[in-house]
Amino acid sequence: MKALVTGGGGYLGGAIVRALLARGDNVVSLQRGSYPWLEQAGARTYTGDINDIDTLLRASAGCDAVFHVAGKTGVWGDYQEYHQTNVAGTACVIHACLKNHIPHLIHTSSPSVVFAGRDEAGINETTPYPEHYYNHYQRTKALAEQKVLMANSRQLATVALRPHLIWGPGDPHLIGRILKRATSGRLRLVKGENLVDTTYIDNAAAAHLQAADALQVGATCAGKAYFISNGEPRVLHELINAILAAYRLPPVTKTITPALAYTLGVLSEFVYTLGRIKREPLMTRFVAKQLSCTHWYDISAARRDFGYTPTISIAEGLRRLKPA
Repeated sequence: MKALVTGGGGYLGGAIVRALLARGDNVVSLQRGSYPWLEQAGARTYTGDINDIDTLLRASAGCDAVFHVAGKTGVWGDYQEYHQTNVAGTACVIHACLKNHIPHLIHTSSPSVVFAGRDEAGINETTPYPEHYYNHYQRTKALAEQKVLMANSRQLATVALRPHLIWGPGDPHLIGRILKRATSGRLRLVKGENLVDTTYIDNAAAAHLQAADALQVGATCAGKAYFISNGEPRVLHELINAILAAYRLPPVTKTITPALAYTLGVLSEFVYTLGRIKREPLMTRFVAKQLSCTHWYDISAARRDFGYTPTISIAEGLRRLKPA
């Protein structure tokens, strides 16, 4: 198949590009920056924004599928920036698929679209979107996911995947933040035994390919969203310290209470909003809730509908981490 990967220079997008190339697919990548390794690996590249419809149409011409991975992440920033990338950009991707008669769209969503700040223990895809969100990322990813699912039709089969907390070697996000805060002495754990599941990078990429292979007009997975994870809930502070141990760093023993973490999030957001500070606060309400709540998901629907099987365990993933 010939596939376009938006955000192919990113962590997940790059893993999907490599997985597609490894099995012999023809890959095109659209990304905002320059990533020489993409062409060296065998992908054709376009540099541009997903809101640039002309570039998007050229990049997707002749494709059989689009993996829409690009998006604005993070927990802090201007709403319009999130909306422009996550919502308007997704609308452009859908338009390009229809204009170029591309039959399959695999969209990368997030479990945060249903996170309401309460424990989520083994919930499934019947869980509704919450009435209120903690940040613009949650809200705009939910709007984007809904656009993708509503676009499912006889002309375009769509599916949305919700991989949870992706990590692995070279991860600049989850592991990058943990290492940065640990080495600077600013990492604190929130007291509790809350269980959290995560997704090893190879499993997340494989889920996208498996969903694409199963996706057809009228397929069971068409027009639906799916949770993706390793299926191995772990006590959060134990997992964080296991990651630190993999990088030969000492465990974090300093803790704060959930109430204090949330209070710090409220105060930080107030100060940063009042001061119009653009950089991300050390704590937000969303981060406080994520650190103190249980959040793991039932992945049986993905197993059943397109054969998703996480093949790299957390233990194996930790062994693959390499100290800098």
